[in-house]
Formats: sequence, structure tokens, C-alpha cells
Amino acid sequence: MAGLGWSFIWQGFLQTMEMVIISTVFAYLAGLPFGVILSVTKKGGLCENRIVYNILAVIVNISRSIPFLIFLVVLIPLTRLIVGTSIGTEATIVPLTMGAIPIVARMVEASLEEVGHGIVEAAVAMGASKWQVITQFILPEAVPSLIQGSAINFVTILGYSAMAGFIGGGGLGAIAYQHGFIRYKTDVLFITVAILVVIVWIGQELGLKIAKKARH
Repeated sequence: MAGLGWSFIWQGFLQTMEMVIISTVFAYLAGLPFGVILSVTKKGGLCENRIVYNILAVIVNISRSIPFLIFLVVLIPLTRLIVGTSIGTEATIVPLTMGAIPIVARMVEASLEEVGHGIVEAAVAMGASKWQVITQFILPEAVPSLIQGSAINFVTILGYSAMAGFIGGGGLGAIAYQHGFIRYKTDVLFITVAILVVIVWIGQELGLKIAKKARH
């Protein structure tokens, strides 16, 4: 770790957590409505609408199929428009969020599909409106699965943030590439990778425990 102090590693860790946590929150705020729409408008859904579903499904599928590094480059103009720069921690949050939204949408759709049809039928039989069925029955029942999905999304965005380090995104990914890989410092690479592995493990375990408590 010659030339690098633990304070530098700590700063990279904080930058990574800032990028990942903020991007995860924003991605869920935007992706949740899309996931709900996909779930309720699909064939046999509560508000079946093939046109809406097919259009949204195509947009989501195309967005998910674009490699993240290409996504970073394509979104540079939008990132500069929103943040004022295309490099750094704050700038990376924009492509991280945009890249995660379609993933969140599909995860939310899958989570809502796990809710039993009997619950929906019972809600409708009680006279609940479609909006009430979604907000008061389907979403609450899907909370454990949504929490588990958020943990998976957290790990996905963490991986994206590491890739963003290759083009000046900041955080542990940038340290691993610029100070470890390029300068052939294996100790820096080992430490940054080890920290990322620990973050992934903690994120997954925490998500599973919270989801388990939500089920109870």
C-alpha cells in the first residue's frame, strides 16, 4: 500500500456507499411504478392492457440489454446536463440510477406476481377499487419479496459502481483500477476487492434478515 493511506481507502469506501445507496433509492422510486404497471397490465392482470404492457416491456428489455459501460458513455450528455460534469461520485449516480431502473422494474413485477390470486379476488369481492387492491393488498403482501429484491439490486449497483471507476467514476472501483491495476499494486487490488466482497455479503445478509422479519 505504498503511497496510499487507509484514509484514502476509507474515502473511496464512503464514495462507493454514497453512489450505491443513493442510486438504489432513486432506482426504486422510479422503478417501482414501472414494475407495478408491468404487473397489472400484463395478460390476466388487474388492469390488463396489452398496448401499455408491450410498449413498456420493450423499453425495459432494451434498456436491460445495453452493457453498463456503454450506458455510461451514452448518458454522458444527460449526466452533464443534470450534474454539470461527467466524472466523479455525483456524476456516476445518474447512469447508476438509470441503469438500475429497468432491473428494478422487472424485479418488482416478479415480486408482485408472487402474491396469490386469492388475495386479489378477496379484495375485489370486498368492493375494493383497483387502486386500493394495488396499494392496500398487493404491495403490502409483496413487501418481503421487494426487500429481498432490493438487496439484489444493491449488489448489482455495487458492481456497476466498480465498473464506473474505469472512466473516472470514483470510489473503490477507481482506486482498484487507477492505483492497483495500472500501477501493478496487487495489495491495493486485494484490499479493494476484499472490501467490495464484504459489502456484498453484508448487503445480502441484511436484506435476507429484513425480508424474513417482514414475512413474520
